[in-house]
Amino acid sequence: MRDFNCSNCGQELSFENSVCLQCNSPLGFSLAEKALVVIGKPADPTAPAGITGEVDAEKFRLCDNLHLARCNWLVAVEDEEGLCPSCRLTTTRPNNDDVDALAAFADAEAAKRRLVLELVELGLPIVDREEDPDNGLAFELLSSREENVITGHVNGVITLDLAEGDDVHREQLRVSMAEPYRTLLGHFRHETGHYYFTVLVTTDDDRARFEELFGDPDADYQDALDRHYSQGAPDGWEANYVSSYATMHAAEDWAESFAHYLHIRDALDTAAAFGFAPAGATFERHVPGQAGFDKIIELWLPLAWALNMVNRSMGHKDLYPFVLPEPVLEKMRFIHDLVVAAQTG
Repeated sequence: MRDFNCSNCGQELSFENSVCLQCNSPLGFSLAEKALVVIGKPADPTAPAGITGEVDAEKFRLCDNLHLARCNWLVAVEDEEGLCPSCRLTTTRPNNDDVDALAAFADAEAAKRRLVLELVELGLPIVDREEDPDNGLAFELLSSREENVITGHVNGVITLDLAEGDDVHREQLRVSMAEPYRTLLGHFRHETGHYYFTVLVTTDDDRARFEELFGDPDADYQDALDRHYSQGAPDGWEANYVSSYATMHAAEDWAESFAHYLHIRDALDTAAAFGFAPAGATFERHVPGQAGFDKIIELWLPLAWALNMVNRSMGHKDLYPFVLPEPVLEKMRFIHDLVVAAQTG
């Protein structure tokens, strides 16, 4: 996540700001410019927002989900739907009278906006259900407190249980499932990984390499699920997998590895924006080939170690409580190569 500043007064801004707390300028996030811009009357209304840091208030406004989902993204005034590129991906949400679920919905949408920006930063295609009704990307955000909701992915539709937004509920699940890490953003990255398998692994060579690294993606999923929850992860799984859940099925190994690739890329980009990592760690610096991925890991490992130590100094658990053995790095290298190919394809 890049660093943001108010173009009017220079105040540092967070990704979530809709108003500058120093000069009170109204702000909106422009996905096209990947920037927070002032909504006002720019001196040159024909200049790109990325240059002036402003957009014309007569042409742009904030998303209709400003209050419902705390969304600070821009939409064109003439846009009849009134939803930003992130919010329009959500096809199902809680009822207006479900106050608790709506609060969790806002948290989930905030995490999803970070996901969408990262996907755009990485150059990955985002095809919605309007463009591809059968396999386009969509999100159904509902709470299991009111109905049976299972987080997962089917044919481009990602379902998220909004009960995960409750810290106590999520922590109970994390402990019961022996997971070192569980967040809304982590769920989004994992489930989106399932979607991008169908988008990125398209050639016979890609499929062969996938099976070499991860196994058969068409193996019976229910059998794998039953085996995992009855027997657990195999002994010594840490030598080949990023998490115990990744051992369940090739599809889960891919999704877990994909999620960790996104974790690492975004964390490095943020660290570089604030001076904790070299400028070469940002999304803007393309890193193709084997040397490119090697450089990402070369930057990540000492940063992750340092951040873990900082967390321990504050009495918290490790920020990144994972080990990346060589087989896991090879899986992530494959994902990196596919992402780079999508950028240039």
